[in-house]
Amino acid sequence: MAKIAVELREALQAKRRNGASGGATSRILGEGDGWRVADILCTSGPDDRPFEERHAMLSVSLVAAGTFQYRTAKHGQLMAPGSILFGRPGMAYECAHEHGSGDRCIAFFFEPDWFERATGTAPRFLTSRVPPMRETSSLIANACAKLEGIDGASWEELAVMAAARGAQLANEANVDAQPPANAVAKVARAVRIIERHADAALSLDSLAADARLSPYHFLRTFARVAGITPHQFALRQRLRAAAMRLAQGDERVLDVALDSGFGDLSNFTRTFRAEFGASPRAWRDGIMAR
Repeated sequence: MAKIAVELREALQAKRRNGASGGATSRILGEGDGWRVADILCTSGPDDRPFEERHAMLSVSLVAAGTFQYRTAKHGQLMAPGSILFGRPGMAYECAHEHGSGDRCIAFFFEPDWFERATGTAPRFLTSRVPPMRETSSLIANACAKLEGIDGASWEELAVMAAARGAQLANEANVDAQPPANAVAKVARAVRIIERHADAALSLDSLAADARLSPYHFLRTFARVAGITPHQFALRQRLRAAAMRLAQGDERVLDVALDSGFGDLSNFTRTFRAEFGASPRAWRDGIMAR
């Protein structure tokens, strides 16, 4: 995921040099009859006005880097790396970057007929977001690896996987009440700190102190806004990055484990298997075999 984050950072630096306003660019990565996938890079920040749009198609968007606030008429959510955003045709929404600049998403768009044919179910999409979770780690790691040019699943295969996973999770999800704005601000800052230093040993005390909250209050606030705990978020960041390095096929598993902040190979292997359902070597072999 380093390349994805670096390209976002370079786009933000170019924006500052040019004194330009923030905005989003979309690059088509793949498309077929009834589906399309795009790389959407946004350089908006706190000084830019939120933009309002309507979803033209069904969409399942994977957040690859950065944070932003996504609001609909009913509720708002903080989108963080590893989150998945859902959209329905005609639904109005607003994206804002009140707590940091820039984000990057891999967005899958579907025609309703294609979606139902591919998944065998109608997309109800009861929520606009699911947080980073074990059930989506493999999909996001595969999509991010593909975006970085690592050969693996095709975009069509990933579109089917995104639709199927989206149908399952968004149709089953519970819609939470919108959290207070000050809570979102504190968690967004913490998410960006963890994203930049995912391999570091960031303690709950240090993150809570930065947010000016007690560790207990910070833990509850983070879990409410982000959907998972700070430790789970950092762990999933590290594991997705490790999975992408393994997909490149030119590093020892031990080196990836140590560089990813794991103290030994057995702990890395055990944690990786729990997240992705395969050992690191089996994961790499499966990617290389495609």
